Amino acid sequence: MTDLKPLIYDLRQEDLTDWAARNGQPAYRAQQVWKAIYQRFIQSADEITTLPKDLRETLTESFDFVALDPVRSLESADGQTVKTLFKLRDGQFIEAVLMYYDERRTLCISSQSGCGMGCTFCATGQMGFRRNLSSGEIIAQVLYYARLLAESDEQVTNIVMMGMGEPFHNFDNVMAALNRLNDPEAFGLGARRITLSTVGLIPKIRQFADLNTQYNLAISLHSVDNDLRASMMPVSKKYTVDKLLEACRYYVEKTNRRITFEYALIDGVNDSTAAAEALAKAIRGMICHVNLIPLNPTRGFAKNGTRADQVSAFAQVLERHHIPVTVRMRRGIEIGAGCGQLATEVENGG
Repeated sequence: MTDLKPLIYDLRQEDLTDWAARNGQPAYRAQQVWKAIYQRFIQSADEITTLPKDLRETLTESFDFVALDPVRSLESADGQTVKTLFKLRDGQFIEAVLMYYDERRTLCISSQSGCGMGCTFCATGQMGFRRNLSSGEIIAQVLYYARLLAESDEQVTNIVMMGMGEPFHNFDNVMAALNRLNDPEAFGLGARRITLSTVGLIPKIRQFADLNTQYNLAISLHSVDNDLRASMMPVSKKYTVDKLLEACRYYVEKTNRRITFEYALIDGVNDSTAAAEALAKAIRGMICHVNLIPLNPTRGFAKNGTRADQVSAFAQVLERHHIPVTVRMRRGIEIGAGCGQLATEVENGG
């Protein structure tokens, strides 16, 4: 990507101010550009009509305003889920999803093209790792949907970093993106409306805890039996469940914030009442919440999601142990809304 112009969304506000100064422009011009990007969601310098024509031309010559090319967009039959496949400037693919929940407009965005974590039930894991996204490429996904929602006088209310990739494997770029999305001078979304999900990179969980931000943390857990978890999630060979839960307790103690455990229920694998009892025992006493997710099917994983009656039985075990639990609705099954499914299909010529 060295032959490409810098992406304007990669710049911090001070970077843009410095650029303006080097080009003989006052700081307020940089502020006009900044607000146009993050509050008007412009896609080209020409749209910033408050700027002189020569400055708009200089911006166009200096920066790329297009990070993503929407290749394909699919909408679920109920109209509640919209999934978009984007091509990046170097030809790699990523996906993002917009989900409508009552008053919420939640985005599921990607932090990497592909993923190196190798989780067997995940379509992105089946792709393998391509590369990290820059902070601007992460932000551009949000701005794309913000633009779309603005057409109907709506706005993004929540962001989850649960798309393609492992956010903590791209820690610095992810945090830089979220800080700009949270910044009241930029996109201005409240930190408590932003959630990061990790498979459990322990050093980064501790680093994240030490930052003591207001962002939410979710852990893709899926089993507290380390052998079983390692068979599905290779990361557990390096970072065992016991060590992972120790890091989770550190996070809760350091921040006094609730942690969410994501638990994909797989028929006959990790969905027994005994597994629920083991989970309850392992996380007892922690400020936490369990989000049960009947598995979304993928082409590369033969197992099915747990039946509704067994999902209910699993949840009841946790409730008996006074552990807050919800069952997440499966969204967009018919459009392959599980991250990585559309990219894999396109790469395979579908």
